[in-house]
Amino acid sequence: MTIIQADKTLDCKGLACPMPIVKTKKAIDELLAGQVIEVQATDKGSLADIQGWARNTGHQYLGTVHEDEVLKHFVRKANANEVKEEMKHPHSITNEELQKKIENKDNLTILDVREPAEYAFNHLHGAKSIPLGELEQRVHQLNENDDIHVICRTGSRSDMACQLLTAKGFKQVTNVLPGMSGWTGPTEKIN
Repeated sequence: MTIIQADKTLDCKGLACPMPIVKTKKAIDELLAGQVIEVQATDKGSLADIQGWARNTGHQYLGTVHEDEVLKHFVRKANANEVKEEMKHPHSITNEELQKKIENKDNLTILDVREPAEYAFNHLHGAKSIPLGELEQRVHQLNENDDIHVICRTGSRSDMACQLLTAKGFKQVTNVLPGMSGWTGPTEKIN
């Protein structure tokens, strides 16, 4: 079994990228089909990242074990006939375009799918917080006819959230890129 530690961030073409996914993609390419990789992380958001990535690529998420502050995620490499090309949500908007919509007071819902601690320290005014790992269970808290703009730190979790919402019948779902890592407009925090 291959074990990787994935609790840091890496610069990805000018954007911060979650290490669990970046390192996992590289490490899983070196495995044979059917082999299992253990991804160790301390970030609670890594659970939703790994689950979503596995679902989108055809690899099998086996489960996560919590040991003290470490999350150990187990993923089985798919056979060649099981692998799916990683999809991206077809509708996106830049941070600047979203900022203009906010300034124009357009009727939209901003959904922040980061973890509660990320949201608490830095979020957009009026953004609804539903972490990606809870979205499927809390989808009823959103109106499927609203114009929903989904944001996370880098656009990765928000992309997975957009795909999930679209699959659940939501009609107007847009991914915000690059997300909070590149946001220059006003933000709020929870005191």
